[in-house]
Amino acid sequence: MNTKQNKNMINKSGEYNQLVNSIGDLLESARKQVARTINTILVETYWGIGKRIVEYEQKGGEKAEYGTKLLTKLSKDLRFRYGKGFSKSNVYLMRLSYIKYPKFQTLSGKLSWSHYVELLSISDDLTRSFYEKQCIKENWSVRELKRQINSALFERIALSKDKKGVLALSKNGQIIEKEEDIIKDPYVLEFLNIPEKYQYTEKELEQRLIDNLQMFLLELGKGFAFVNRQYRITLNNNHFYVDLVFYHTILKCFVLIDLKVGKITHQDIGQMNMYLNYFKSEVSADNDSPPVGIVLGAEKDNILVEYALGGISNKLFVSRYKLYLPDKKELKKRLKYLLEG
Repeated sequence: MNTKQNKNMINKSGEYNQLVNSIGDLLESARKQVARTINTILVETYWGIGKRIVEYEQKGGEKAEYGTKLLTKLSKDLRFRYGKGFSKSNVYLMRLSYIKYPKFQTLSGKLSWSHYVELLSISDDLTRSFYEKQCIKENWSVRELKRQINSALFERIALSKDKKGVLALSKNGQIIEKEEDIIKDPYVLEFLNIPEKYQYTEKELEQRLIDNLQMFLLELGKGFAFVNRQYRITLNNNHFYVDLVFYHTILKCFVLIDLKVGKITHQDIGQMNMYLNYFKSEVSADNDSPPVGIVLGAEKDNILVEYALGGISNKLFVSRYKLYLPDKKELKKRLKYLLEG
């Protein structure tokens, strides 16, 4: 058999393809391990620099805040000797990393220095703790972490809980145990980039959510898997369509979302209740939990919603969406009032 025939046999061999793929998997795994190791070393090194700065301050009785002579001089000298990475703000963050995490073991090896830069920008310890725990749980990228901080995720979830619940949320992150745990009010959809005063339809809103499905899943939270859009339900030759259908992998149930561009009406709630009854009877598997319905609108009347939901046994929720980032100052003020009350 000549060299050309040997080459052809190798190229056609399924085993050869498996060999290439297995080598690729090994290389990818090694690269990830190297990246994690580098991140851990970088975080530990910067934390160690912060520790030495604080110990130097304590010996000299100096309290160096951001912008003082010590940090300015130190930044300049470190950059001169060791190059980039030692801007005054970065040196300040190194110092702060030791102050906020005096035990290195409390820093997570799953988070990069870039993650901690974002976390250290949060002054409130409760809030920072939540984002750190949630970032680890949901494996957020730095970009995703930024987005969740900017959309005031902690405050939005915390305001639906009591004081004890807020403290638990901060300590453990969001633990999903029941249907209420996956609901937000409001949902923030700023990533759709819909201009102010732009007249959009429900169909266009739905399409924009599908076009930005990754960001929408991030806003929905952990456990959501997309199933379908415009899911058809036929009853006695009448067709109805559920805007968006998801499956929640933690709660083991379907989640139906109906979109409304205006104020939510009692008819919208009644229609969702019908959808839930249909899914419970015709779609959900025997080992599935009952489906959850979310009517998501631009506005809602709390009194109307209270009466419209009265007597409904299905897991049905009514929430608002916002196309712009919420007023974080107002949310923090309300949360502070809740914690002090």
